[in-house]
Amino acid sequence: MNTDHLDEARPALHRRRILLAGGALLAGTVAAGAGYVVTHSDHPIAMADFSDLAHAMRTLERLRETPLHTRSGWDLPQVLHHAAQSVEYSLDGFPQPKPAWFRASLGTVAFAVFSARGRMSHGLEEPIPGAPAIASGQPLNAAVDHLMTALNRFERHTATLAPHFAYGALSKPEYTRAHLMHLANHWELVDAG
Repeated sequence: MNTDHLDEARPALHRRRILLAGGALLAGTVAAGAGYVVTHSDHPIAMADFSDLAHAMRTLERLRETPLHTRSGWDLPQVLHHAAQSVEYSLDGFPQPKPAWFRASLGTVAFAVFSARGRMSHGLEEPIPGAPAIASGQPLNAAVDHLMTALNRFERHTATLAPHFAYGALSKPEYTRAHLMHLANHWELVDAG
């Protein structure tokens, strides 16, 4: 019996096992390191208006008396509806999550870095994957109501939250922080002009 083909295949199988083991080890190390950063960071949210849910609600309520505008990109009602979508999806499930390997590695690291510095940065005109498009020119008060309703629903929620489409499983305090950093990031383009 000729076993030459088996001898030729062994090095390739061995390399594949090493790569798989190395990848699993790297993912585990990344996740553990990210977990350490998140649990050992109490850096405040970079924008005081979004330091906690109560401040966020007051900031949103003030829009009824003193409407603001975005300097570029989406208009303010689009931003508010987008933020409401994110909050609702944290309760009901995101329409198009990234692959599990991404959420368990790169997504976990991204959230850990954002959380450690108290500030998120992402494409400010990027829709949530799979979410319906949000039309421009909608009434501001309806957008404020939508986001405030979503935040109130989130605050009252006691069951398990849906995994974030990029960051994976988050606890309620982590999700609260993610939502507040998300709003603060969008608010960087909001002003009275």
